[in-house]
Amino acid sequence: MAVAPALDPGRKRLVLIAAIMGSFVAGLDATVVNVALPAIDRDLGGGLAGQQWVSNAYLLTLGSLILVGGSLGDVYGERRVFSLGVAGFGVASLLCAVSPTIGLLIAARAIQGVFGALLAPSALAVIVMAFGPTERGGAIGSWTAWSGIATVVGPFVGGWLIDAASWRWIFAINLPFVIATLMLVRIAIPVREPGPTRRSVDWAGAGLCAVGLAGPVYALVSQPQAGWLAPRVLIPLIGGVCVFGAFLWREAHTPDPMLPLGLFRRRNFAVGNVQTLSMYGGLAITFFFLVLFLQQVAGYDALQAGLATLPSTLVMFLLSKRFGGLADRLGPRAFMGGGPVVAALGLAWFTRMPPDVTYVVDVLPGLLVFSLGLAMTVAPLTATVLADADESNAGIASGINNAIARVAGLLAIAALGAVVAATFTSSLDTSLAGVPLTPRARAVVAQAERQTLAQADTGGLGPREAREVSAAVQHASVRAFHTGMGIAAGLVFLGGVVGLAGIVNPRRRVAAEGCAGGQIVGMPQDVGDCWEAGAGLPVVALPARAT
Repeated sequence: MAVAPALDPGRKRLVLIAAIMGSFVAGLDATVVNVALPAIDRDLGGGLAGQQWVSNAYLLTLGSLILVGGSLGDVYGERRVFSLGVAGFGVASLLCAVSPTIGLLIAARAIQGVFGALLAPSALAVIVMAFGPTERGGAIGSWTAWSGIATVVGPFVGGWLIDAASWRWIFAINLPFVIATLMLVRIAIPVREPGPTRRSVDWAGAGLCAVGLAGPVYALVSQPQAGWLAPRVLIPLIGGVCVFGAFLWREAHTPDPMLPLGLFRRRNFAVGNVQTLSMYGGLAITFFFLVLFLQQVAGYDALQAGLATLPSTLVMFLLSKRFGGLADRLGPRAFMGGGPVVAALGLAWFTRMPPDVTYVVDVLPGLLVFSLGLAMTVAPLTATVLADADESNAGIASGINNAIARVAGLLAIAALGAVVAATFTSSLDTSLAGVPLTPRARAVVAQAERQTLAQADTGGLGPREAREVSAAVQHASVRAFHTGMGIAAGLVFLGGVVGLAGIVNPRRRVAAEGCAGGQIVGMPQDVGDCWEAGAGLPVVALPARAT
């Protein structure tokens, strides 16, 4: 196994800053692009399809290659792959900034996704390499908190740059951060010396993995416009699943797999990833539909809707590191079990949201409770998943967890979009059953059904008909939103049940003077050390051993 040298506290802080800055650049770009889409369309054209692919090209390559990126970090070293990911992301950002056509911009965004797939898992692997097990939770909590700031800064910085200069600056602004990150990498992150055996790259497995993930990801990003039964959704979805099955078969039989399937035989790793699937599905649903409801039903503008979610980021920023450190000391099980339950209670608050939203009464309490539960969960969850992998597999372990989180979000939004739309249509049909409608009113209803969460545009309707249609659309929107929030709360709560039932607090070694002569039954006691109880194991008192 490759060996990384021990680092002093000051150098560890620099490693953490480098990992944060690299992730911050990628997170900033992911959030700021959505604000820029109207300006990009005005400048380069392409219409709605062009706007969608400016966003989706990045998601497609990132989701397809993130497992490959994690594996490369384990083979070639976290430092090298992280540096390549950061530098390549910077070059791709420059290509985005100077793209003269919508086609070239989409291609540059796809290249950004390729290097993002190298950057994302290797950033966490760098933290695993630098910080020991007892420090890792706090470090990951800091990384989570600071990286999350990008989701708030992005829309504000992007809006200001677009208004003051051009959309091209939202990509060009990455370059100073990229240069600073690379300098920190060179100064702070050590080269991990290779172990006695050098792993080879499973290129055939990497190809099968990329194609196998690309098909379902492409289907998921295409489904909202095309529908589940469209050939361009069904063919890549089924084909991708079959190819990914072939990838798993190969990994089970090749002597040096890209994805060591034995990782999933480790209890905390497997349970943590199941919890990630459930939690991040609910998380994606929450922010997607909450922002839509506030804008399209409650009448918030884009800036107000963005500000509405600001408390969530602030809570994560203030508390993630604290809960990560507590989980290091007390064990992650209580946090991974209790945190999602608290978060689900916050989401349940939104199932009573009225159409005339009063922010302090209807949004803020639920958002604060939800964010508290999220802060309790995220850093312990990530640290637990990575702790159950060997350091030589930290990159692929991070890649697996990243891939599951992203696919969970895509799948949840795509699937729940169909459920919310069906609930909206059913409620609208029930409310208007037996009500005679003019052709203009039927057109208004049809437009509302295409938008789902909406306010009815009743211009041109008579007063009575306008009231009836407006009330029916509003009622259907609120009911559909409540359904979506109820499902999100259920998914998050299920994540808590999985964590509470499945996660086992790891045993930790502590200094001899800290354990009062106790030793876990059946466990060896090394000179000067003892074992601290975990997972309910019995402890017996033993005489202190001489050093």
